[in-house]
Amino acid sequence: MKDGLDYDTLIYEDRVHQRIYTDETIFRQEMNKIFGGVWVYLAHESQIPDNDNFVTSKLGLRPIIVVRDSLGHIRALYNRCTHRGATVCRLNKGKAKSFACPYHGWSYFNSGKISGVPWPDGYANDFSDPKYNLAQIPRVSSYRGFIFGTLNPKMPPLEEYLGGVKKPLDQWLDRHPGGILSFCDANRLKFNGNWKLLYDNSADGYHVVFSHRSLLAMENRLVQGEEEDKGMAYYKTNPDNAPFYVKVFENGHHYKDKRPAVDTSPGGLWRIEGPHPGMEHYEELIREKLGDHANSVLDLASSEPVNINIFPNLHILGNHVQVSQPISLTETDTTWWGTAIIDENDELHGCVDAVNALRMRTQESFPNFGEVDDLMNFEQIQAGLAGVEDEWVYMHRGLGVPDRIKRDEDGYLIGPPTDEIFLRETMQIYKNLMKSNPDLVIERDVKEAAFDTT
Repeated sequence: MKDGLDYDTLIYEDRVHQRIYTDETIFRQEMNKIFGGVWVYLAHESQIPDNDNFVTSKLGLRPIIVVRDSLGHIRALYNRCTHRGATVCRLNKGKAKSFACPYHGWSYFNSGKISGVPWPDGYANDFSDPKYNLAQIPRVSSYRGFIFGTLNPKMPPLEEYLGGVKKPLDQWLDRHPGGILSFCDANRLKFNGNWKLLYDNSADGYHVVFSHRSLLAMENRLVQGEEEDKGMAYYKTNPDNAPFYVKVFENGHHYKDKRPAVDTSPGGLWRIEGPHPGMEHYEELIREKLGDHANSVLDLASSEPVNINIFPNLHILGNHVQVSQPISLTETDTTWWGTAIIDENDELHGCVDAVNALRMRTQESFPNFGEVDDLMNFEQIQAGLAGVEDEWVYMHRGLGVPDRIKRDEDGYLIGPPTDEIFLRETMQIYKNLMKSNPDLVIERDVKEAAFDTT
């Protein structure tokens, strides 16, 4: 027990103490033990396709520059001048061979190596000492374009950390030509609540018909009389008895697979896509060009009915990539990146622009009309947790119900989509991490490559 915190008395199988979401000391420990101690998502390779491209990001509260340096190596530099600590890059993205601190003019190559100090005669130091280089995350690794970093030298390699969640992630990517995607424009949102509230909700099928009632109504308001309901209408009947499920992987990752609840034959996903202005014109264009093959191509414009959650801050929903970033104990940024198809071999026979135009419109729906419901819930939870005498938050749905939880052929736990098995298992991972004391390190020696090879 440290700082009066005994996580064995704060986290039980069926409940967690409200302090998990309201205690500043716990939050500060999370920034080290979780957002420093495990592999944390930083950026996507499509955001830095060329040498000298960069985007700014965060590792917990640490400001980071993710850059493809002049030699093509991907690095994650601390966005902090070695001199007095000011940020050296104040743009969200761009192209630069070097970064110069606006405060006193110290400059650095995009490898992190110091390149210049104004009026160096005023110093008795030898600036060839690596201690003056920008700090950087020592272990940076990419899985199929998704870039992660960790300060923990004892973390297993990224692929081992991802474990079983690689399978649904691979399936999500492989439905696209070449198995690759490009990030495009984003919806940037913020809520006044703890970062874990978003992760707690990321595989929750219990709230959908209650919290997203207006979204469900909107998706179906123009389709009366049609054979199929639109959008997430498969939640309207008792989802406990529906064929879809939630699955729990190692290290806090989990997955909600809704595909068994919908028709996944060619054209099935497109048929349940909610209406939006102009969709019929692109659909007509694609059908005229592709004939019988059009249904499969239109499905690529539709939301893939999956939720893939990679602890602690990466979520894939439909065609979106959602990234959460803690700002403070009770503030969290959440960014919904749209994704675009890259059709290098013309597998879509000239229709890639039309499909991406449709994807752009279908990707406007949930962040604008559904996520706002969730963010309001998170803020109201944070407000409710201010009643400190009411200590416990329960997560026991499905616990102890005979035959409700099963294991698949790979040994992973599976439950109904309304079950809180994913939350219970994640909180046990969280508890183990919060009881650990990782030895976090940074790197200042500029090596040829910054990618992790362990």
